[in-house]
Amino acid sequence: MRIPRTVSVLTTAALAATALGTVGSGAASAATIEVGRGSYSDVRPAGTQGPSNNTGQPVKPKVTPAMADTPVPTNDWWSSLAFQRFAGNPWSENMYGHPLTYKAVSGGLEVGYPTTHRIVGEGRQYEFPHKADLTLGLVGLNSPDAKADGWSDWTVSPYWSDGTRSLRTTIGHGLPYVYAEGTGGAARIGAAAPPTVFADEGNVLGVTVSGRHYALFAPSGSDWTVSGNEIRADLRGRDYFSLAVLPGREALADFTKYAFSFVTGSKVDWDYREGDGEIRATYSLTTEAKEGTRTGTYQALYRHQWLHTGDPLTSYRYVSPRGEMKVREGTTFSTTQKVNGVLPGLPSAAGVDRAKLRTYINEVLAQGDPFSGAVDTYWTGKALGKLAQLVPLADQIGDNAGRDRLLTLIKGRMEEWFTVGGPSEFSYDKDWRTLIGYPASYGSDQELNDHHFHYSYYVMAAAIVAQYDPRWAADSEWGGMVKELVKDAANPARDDRRYPFLRGFDVYAGHSWAAGHAAFAAGNNQESSSESINLSAGLIMWGSAMGDKALRDQGVYMLTTESESIAQYWFDADQQVYPKDFGHDVVGMVWGSGGAYATWWTANPEEIHGINFLPMTGGSLHLAREKAMLRRSVAEMERENGGPADEWKDIFWQVQALYDPAGAMGYWNRWNGGYEPEAGASKAHTYHWVATMNSIGSPDMTVTADSPTAVVFERNGTRTYAAHNYTAEACSVVFSDGGVLNVPARSTASGAGRDTELGTSCGTPAADGPSAPGTPVADAVTDTSVKLTWRAATSDRGIKDYDVLRGATRVATVTGTTHTDTSLAAGTRYTYSVRARDTADRVGPASGTVTVTTAGSTPPATGDTFYPRSGGRLAAEAATTASSDTIPSAGGANRDGTPHNPLVYEVRNVNGTLKSGSDTAFTFKVDAGTHVGHAQQVRVSYDLTGDGTFDRVETFRYFATDPVPGWEDYSSARQGTHSSSGALGDLKNGTIRVEVWSALGNAPSTLQVGRGSVLTIPFT
Repeated sequence: MRIPRTVSVLTTAALAATALGTVGSGAASAATIEVGRGSYSDVRPAGTQGPSNNTGQPVKPKVTPAMADTPVPTNDWWSSLAFQRFAGNPWSENMYGHPLTYKAVSGGLEVGYPTTHRIVGEGRQYEFPHKADLTLGLVGLNSPDAKADGWSDWTVSPYWSDGTRSLRTTIGHGLPYVYAEGTGGAARIGAAAPPTVFADEGNVLGVTVSGRHYALFAPSGSDWTVSGNEIRADLRGRDYFSLAVLPGREALADFTKYAFSFVTGSKVDWDYREGDGEIRATYSLTTEAKEGTRTGTYQALYRHQWLHTGDPLTSYRYVSPRGEMKVREGTTFSTTQKVNGVLPGLPSAAGVDRAKLRTYINEVLAQGDPFSGAVDTYWTGKALGKLAQLVPLADQIGDNAGRDRLLTLIKGRMEEWFTVGGPSEFSYDKDWRTLIGYPASYGSDQELNDHHFHYSYYVMAAAIVAQYDPRWAADSEWGGMVKELVKDAANPARDDRRYPFLRGFDVYAGHSWAAGHAAFAAGNNQESSSESINLSAGLIMWGSAMGDKALRDQGVYMLTTESESIAQYWFDADQQVYPKDFGHDVVGMVWGSGGAYATWWTANPEEIHGINFLPMTGGSLHLAREKAMLRRSVAEMERENGGPADEWKDIFWQVQALYDPAGAMGYWNRWNGGYEPEAGASKAHTYHWVATMNSIGSPDMTVTADSPTAVVFERNGTRTYAAHNYTAEACSVVFSDGGVLNVPARSTASGAGRDTELGTSCGTPAADGPSAPGTPVADAVTDTSVKLTWRAATSDRGIKDYDVLRGATRVATVTGTTHTDTSLAAGTRYTYSVRARDTADRVGPASGTVTVTTAGSTPPATGDTFYPRSGGRLAAEAATTASSDTIPSAGGANRDGTPHNPLVYEVRNVNGTLKSGSDTAFTFKVDAGTHVGHAQQVRVSYDLTGDGTFDRVETFRYFATDPVPGWEDYSSARQGTHSSSGALGDLKNGTIRVEVWSALGNAPSTLQVGRGSVLTIPFT
């Protein structure tokens, strides 16, 4: 079984020393954010850790003020610039852009171009380590830190300032140029060795350093001077200069053409063409001409890109840890790849013994704890994945009771995680714009590691549930929380202010990165590429099940792109990437600097090879495209292992079935179930997988389809066509070899491909309501109002209107895409989102949120009396008329003492002197209508200094309402205190928060607000 990850076989060159500390959460009082029937908290649970450095101190994103309100894409190739993991390094660790490498230091940016590799770690690792050839900066620059001042899909702009001088550079994947803008000093390039000048054209200088050729570009009229190892140029009143690494000296003239065409942004767009069975991706750079009119550039393509582009390439080449990079002249290029499908489960096959399969499924259900004691996000996810893979199998053999029992287990555990207040929950970190599951594991909290691994299992399990219980997956039920996990791990929206775009998926590198901070000498890394694929496959299935074509297509792009990258960089499928003297056919981990035949926790060959296979699901079938690659991997594992797999034998039987089903079946028959499954696998799934492929053959990936959930299998020349239909009506899948398969509604089908095509294609998921509108943009902000505009939503039925939400409260419904919200308080923060309604009255998901602070300043609040107001305010004056807010249901559970989907009311900037002998007092008017067995509860929290930590928290006993319509008085004097923590003191710019929730009951109730409900605090 998999054991906790500890570094055991990686070289010290790859890793920087890490000493983890514990960061307490303080005494902050959490607000619960309701998402459908689920919820997450905005403060992590007591005693847990958040993002921190190696000394255990909490850290915030290291960005400039211009980027302070923009989600930081952690888990990227450059993340050590923004995530200061080591207390003694406020600049960055090594960053591998390819072909160039970088490191921010006090004097500017180190730049290197490693062209020779070394084999380290007793032959287990190859690397092209960063070594500075040049350091780009300004004369005299000595910055105390470096920050991120902007980023796009694969570029980033580090920024330095020492108070007198400032420097901003732009660097990125595939960029042979470094673009610099500086003030306060002349351009300075420090060389690691005395440079040899091979060309001097005044403002253009060609130099060779340590055998590598560079071009330096200063503004026209400037002149580079060389003195020892230092090269300088007066910028002559301008603020820009650049450098480029040259493929050879002869390239100087070509690269001079674009020296002042500065890259300002990068973006990928993808287009899934179902009818052609292919995905087209376009990679674009935006540029700005600092001099002249040229706006082109050169960019270097990785192997996984140039293998699939039809765009013309130059003869220029670069060396990289990913093999040869080829150079394109221009700002865009496109790739086109055939799409290999996924399935929620393999199809029914005659070779599967249904009685045996039922027995194996029952063995799982008969376990005392089907989750095997899992409590953290990763191991819970593994258990969810194991159970989810059995659901289609139980359904396939008519075991409806087993299927429903599995679904109940999956839903119950996910609902536990999706609800604040229990033993496990998700917490949103406002600084890092991320959702962290607690209990966390493997640095998913302190280091923001592996979210795409952990959450992939939840998304995949939810997609399986959605096949059988669409109502559970609705936004108004539990689907909203699934979408939160999707947004955290692979947010599809660039304009979302709550999560970064795609987080860990590096669109240019073609794969994900695992470390949140990337603070290693070898750059960032990814071990389990297969768990990254698990997320992409989950997105395809979840998007298909929910009718979300955009999300489905995103999953297709991610899976297809990463599949090729895995083949080339983890398995060296063409045997053209790894150095010839690296004695391995695979790597367990890809690093920015190279690759390692290793894992984080063991040197066991089974796990080094197997970690890039598990979990074996219908999303793993893409591996069969490279059958020779799989044979080499299994053969090497057996050589290194001294024989066939022993610990993870079931994983390797399933891999073998992808290229040699009969051999895999032989292994199964030899053991006949007498083995211990890998922790995320089961005998039922392994038996079904091996026996099915032994019956119908392994996947034939030369045949594609007009649906992403369709695969062909081939045995002895006979093809079996399989597909899943997520829609509510029968449809046809057309395959590239002319085969046609008709699939009943919400079913998996298989056949000989000779069906008569229906009028409905399975390739396009049915629309399921409006799409999310664009994130609102705030404009014309005054003391009392703000104007919002947003991009229109779409729906197959047409859009009827939009709800404008201030926090969780609807403040307007409008037919257009703009609204001005009025009667606001000065100097106050408000958060807005928008959701669309179509002409069929289907309400779509909410947009991203925008937070706005009104103009003016909030005068200090004084006095001891406050009134809850709609919109979440505590006002010092009562409203003219009363209104009401809805208190969400307790969901039939006992929520006594723990806020659950509470109404939250706050007032900030409060001053007051503690009144000796006085207590918090309130009388709130509540009503549960005719409902029986309902109760409401209140918590009042005091942040005495406004620093974000609540120093005193008072929870009051709940009030049981009667089943007679009409307001009742819920008073602190009558109910008394349930619990309290902390101590009161004087208020100085403090914050007071009131939370009201349902402690009991299975329906909502109401709270009178504006007037009638009143809070009195013990201050003068």
